[in-house]
Formats: sequence, C-alpha cells, structure tokens
Amino acid sequence: MSKNKSKTNKIYPILSILIILALWECLCVFEVVPHYMLPSPAQVVEAFIKDFWLLMSHLKVTLLETLIGTLMGVVIGYGSAMLMDRWEPAYKAVYPIVVLTQTIPAVAIAPLLVLWFGYKMLPKIILIILITFFPIVVGTLDGFRSADQDAINLMRSMGASRWQIFKHIKFFQALPNFFSGLKITVAYAVVGAVLAEWLGGFAGLGVYMTRVKKSFAYDKMFAVIFLISFISLILIWLVSVLQKKCMPWEYAEVTKRKRDENKCVRN
Repeated sequence: MSKNKSKTNKIYPILSILIILALWECLCVFEVVPHYMLPSPAQVVEAFIKDFWLLMSHLKVTLLETLIGTLMGVVIGYGSAMLMDRWEPAYKAVYPIVVLTQTIPAVAIAPLLVLWFGYKMLPKIILIILITFFPIVVGTLDGFRSADQDAINLMRSMGASRWQIFKHIKFFQALPNFFSGLKITVAYAVVGAVLAEWLGGFAGLGVYMTRVKKSFAYDKMFAVIFLISFISLILIWLVSVLQKKCMPWEYAEVTKRKRDENKCVRN
C-alpha cells in the first residue's frame, strides 16, 4: 500500500506539469496569444538545443558567482547568528539592521553596486550575499533560541562552558532551521546572480537574457527561464541530500515511523 502511495505522489506533479504544457501548447496552436510573444514549448526546446553550448558557457559564470556568493553569505550569516545568540547587545544592535537590509529592493541596490564596483564579478557576489544572508541569519538564530532550555540548564549545572553547550545542544537543534534557510538561500542566489547580470556584465545567464530580449527572441528567453528554474531545483535537491547526510538520526526516525505505520496497516 505504501509503495502505491509513493508512486501516486510522484505521478501527481508529473501530471500537473504535463497539463500546464498542454494548455500552453493549446494557447500557441489556437493563437490566443501571438506566437512572437508566447513561443510554444517545442520552440523553447528547439531554442535551448540550438544555443546549448552558448548557454552552458554563460551558466558556468552564473554558477561560479552563485557558489562564491552563497558560501560567503552562509558563513557571514551563520557567524552573525552565533554572535547574536551569544551576546545580547549584539542581537539588539544588529538584528534590526539585518531586517532593514531586506526592506531595500534588490532591483534598487543592484545598479548602485555596479556603479561602485564595476561590471565584473564583485558586484554580483555582493548582491548574492545580501540576498542569501537574511534566511540563514533568521533561521539559524531561531534554531539557537528554540534549543531545549532544560538540557541547557542541566549542562550548566554540570559546569559546561558556553562552547560545550553550543557544541552538544544548540548546534544540532538548530540544524533543521539552518537547512530550511539554506534551501531558500540557494533558490534566491541564482535569481540574484541573474538579476545583477541584467544590469551589466560580460558573461552570465542574465547577460544572455538581455541580449536575446533586445532581439525579441522570446523562445530563447523562455529557454533561459526554464534553465534557471531547473538549476534552482537541482541546488535545493543537493541541500536536501546534504541535510540527510548531516542529520541521519532525523531520517532514521521518519523511516522507523513509516515502517511501524505499514505494520499497523498490514495487521
């Protein structure tokens, strides 16, 4: 029964995608929307195949920017969360600024970064850091602060240091929050890199999009959009795999629970 349920859960998203593609194809066939404004799925696939190697060369640049920016954003965000959890004055001083950074639209700050730091990779990386910083800080800090207070008090009564409390309790209890924030981060990072490339650069998917947009090649525009979505999904999946490797105890409990449920159903 569980196997049939698992197969059904996989079929639903595939059916949803096929229905959307069919409706899209119908819109193009019956010219509900002019073909030069909305290319058909077949035209998008054809454009992707035609410009495959060119897209891959631009993708390398975007992925490099995404990787560097995300790593730096995660390190800075995690370090800031540790600082704010350990030192209350830092929380009161820094947390409002962290929230304030998210009220500034990325579209507004990106041109300034290009103006200040030029058209190379640096402004793109800075923008990615600004975008990815917030989910990591908020998620990790919430994880630290939601740690089991009874366990912390017990360790304190046994003479444990702050570092020992962090190492044995807070670090592990904050992991689910950290990985939830990381999944959001990697999705935003690719979009942030492309957004920064729109405003100036020499290579990258954003640069490619601006060029094909000027030539009204909307089939190529859609090809890039789907490529960006696919890359974001792959990155989220990689984070999920990393989460399973770093938190085997949580998935062992889920597997055991499912096994027990299957036994109950059989009985």
